Amino acid sequence: MDMLVRLYDLPPMEEDMKKLEADGIRVIRALPPNREHIVQWIKENSSLFAAGEAECAFSHSIPSIFVALDGNRIAGYACYNATAPDFFGPMKVHESYQKRGIGKVLLLACLHALAQEGYAYAVIGSVGPVEFYQKTVNAEVIENSTPGIYGRMFRPDK
Repeated sequence: MDMLVRLYDLPPMEEDMKKLEADGIRVIRALPPNREHIVQWIKENSSLFAAGEAECAFSHSIPSIFVALDGNRIAGYACYNATAPDFFGPMKVHESYQKRGIGKVLLLACLHALAQEGYAYAVIGSVGPVEFYQKTVNAEVIENSTPGIYGRMFRPDK
């Protein structure tokens, strides 16, 4: 299912970002020279489909993908405007980095970027943990949104 987020009502992320930085994690907008490395990490840690969405995020003049870094090691990533304009996702935090607030900051970084680009609402496509999005950004389930835009996706291995 999909969820809807009011971008004009987002919580701030500065305090959460400072906590991560104190823990040695920084969240940055990815740069095109890092595309191959990031996409490879996504293939290895998420899925081939998520890697395709990341490739799309890198196709914009300003990439619509953020990464969480521990030094030069990728801890997670999040995309927006990948599958469709005004969509958030995909996102993944490596298992060894979960429960540290990285996903929250990646989500907020993308949603704040969408708000700065002039959007009032964002769609979180094909959500995983509904409660996370409800708690973090007060997202609301969009009724009858399954399979949504992903209904057009095919799996060549099936």
